[in-house]
Amino acid sequence: MEKRLPLALFLAFLVLFGWTLLQAWLFPKPPAPPPTADAPSASAPATPGAPGSIGGAQEPETAVSAPEPPALGEDTERTLELTLDGPGASGAAPSPGAYRARFSNRGAALEELLLCGFVRRSSLSEEERRDPTNWLPLLEPIEGAGGVRTGSLLVKRQPSSEALVPRDLDQVLWQMEELALPARGVRFRYSPPGGAVVFEKVVAFEPGTWHLRLTFSIENVSAGPGGARDFLLVPAGCVPPELRDRFYAEPTAVAIGGKPGDLEVATKAAPSLKEAGALDVPMPLLVAGVDNKYFAFLLREVSAGNTLGGATYRPVHEGGPDPRALLELSVPLKLALPEPGKKQSWEYVVFAGPKDRHAFAEDYAAHQLVLDADLQVDAIAKGLLVVLGFLHRLVGNWGVAIILLTLGVRLALFPLTRRSQTSMARYQKKMKRVQPRLEEVKKRFENDAQKLREAQARIMQEEGAFPPLGGCLPIFLQMPVFFGLFSALRTSFDLRQAPFFGYIQDLSRPDHLLYLGLELPLFPDIEYLNLLPIVMVVLWVLQQALQPKPADEQAARMQKMMLFMPVVFGVMLYNYAAGLSLYMITTSSMSILEQKVIRKLWPIDDTEPERKEKKGCGPFSGAMQHMADKHREQLKRAQAMDAERKRQEKRKRK
Repeated sequence: MEKRLPLALFLAFLVLFGWTLLQAWLFPKPPAPPPTADAPSASAPATPGAPGSIGGAQEPETAVSAPEPPALGEDTERTLELTLDGPGASGAAPSPGAYRARFSNRGAALEELLLCGFVRRSSLSEEERRDPTNWLPLLEPIEGAGGVRTGSLLVKRQPSSEALVPRDLDQVLWQMEELALPARGVRFRYSPPGGAVVFEKVVAFEPGTWHLRLTFSIENVSAGPGGARDFLLVPAGCVPPELRDRFYAEPTAVAIGGKPGDLEVATKAAPSLKEAGALDVPMPLLVAGVDNKYFAFLLREVSAGNTLGGATYRPVHEGGPDPRALLELSVPLKLALPEPGKKQSWEYVVFAGPKDRHAFAEDYAAHQLVLDADLQVDAIAKGLLVVLGFLHRLVGNWGVAIILLTLGVRLALFPLTRRSQTSMARYQKKMKRVQPRLEEVKKRFENDAQKLREAQARIMQEEGAFPPLGGCLPIFLQMPVFFGLFSALRTSFDLRQAPFFGYIQDLSRPDHLLYLGLELPLFPDIEYLNLLPIVMVVLWVLQQALQPKPADEQAARMQKMMLFMPVVFGVMLYNYAAGLSLYMITTSSMSILEQKVIRKLWPIDDTEPERKEKKGCGPFSGAMQHMADKHREQLKRAQAMDAERKRQEKRKRK
């Protein structure tokens, strides 16, 4: 059976490959529909509640008439760009507070936010890193149906606030002005026709931090008595995925709520999002926003009042031939219209930056829940990151730190591994000695399975030939390290674009030795030639082949089947982080070195220890010993009689 297994796997692969090609030929992908000619332009204001408008409330159709001009606003849509220079903007290491932002007076929206100095690819030159077109977008506008663009920090009306403003606040043109120094930011003001109420929104950047401060104000001029009013705040729309990594679903809607000491986090990833929904966390809501693999845009309230309600999300559909999975997060605002002649303000802080495990958690303690949700294998991955961070501070290279971590794990497990290897070698030697007796009883009882099992069990018990306990224990002890490192490399910001040497410039991504540009039906993700996973599979197979051949037939068959497992894992992990391949390559290299070199210098002692007769004690020890001796004598007589019977049958046949 084991000889036919590779052929069967190969034939199954050919059948699957042929079926995939046949499907692609019979059922080709339909072409993307062309854009409609009557779609409005991006600059044209969309009517609130129009079909397909983002976040618009449905309104009954009325006769078209010239809108009454607002008491405070603008007539022309325009944008305002701000560049907050810092070391990151000049090509050095990115620093907090270095942004490039674009605001729009339509809806008083933050349309785009770039992180100065952060780039998508680590292979860029210094000149390319200084080019703003290569800076990483944390927010970017997406055009939805009807030409309506998404935006961040938008405020929308709700039924209880419709009497204050005839049109939705995210669609009207606000008055926009840049804040004077030393503060950097934008002030928006809007008053609907009649001027009964004035809305003001201020977005200011806090120098030297990853903070944006949002202040929203309502001034009651002549809108009547004050009271509760509901609005809707859109913190982030849209945070794009950074890598579109199939091992990590991004972007993700995030909400954190609860009382201190009993906080809960809820997340929803865009790739798995089919329809709108809510993030279920206990009140009060403390944090709401969107994050991707390495960066976050999270809003929290700093003024008293608990104005943030439950967070809701909805999918955002991007156009184009290769659309990305995106989402928009909304938070109900429970505000209060002040009394006539008064003004009320509410303040919020937005963290807009990297999910660095130190700065991110120190900025706000609840952010740690976001990091924990990313890690999944919480305690193990945390511990490995601490050890890796210590080793990195010693050697200054994350790849070398991973190698040192692997060596440390192997050295710590070496005594246990050596003891396991000794026990296994003695067991294999004993099985070779016992094998002739097992073959003899197999021929004798080939037609009686029950007696065969009893005879084999009796022989194994007499010889003490049982597999050693803990033979696979060293492997099982290394599995938590493997899964912990798998999780840490998947999400840790420390390893983002961390170079090793040569062409390996990012240990958090595949090594990408050579661009292939192939589109294989069965393996659509093989766009680059990744060398490290191939080396990893070769070393895994070599390590398996160098293992001692077991005497037991079933164990030998299992060992042959295990030779295919490295290939399966190699295909699964082909596009995973290079740091994990580096860990597995180091582990396999150490195992091969141990088998070929260390065992020659320090051979394993496979001599069978003498079996000690257990001496009984107590009043029944003599009787028990007598019964055991009698049982052995009966067994010898039965074996002698069986041998004599065989000789007689042999003489009769002659």
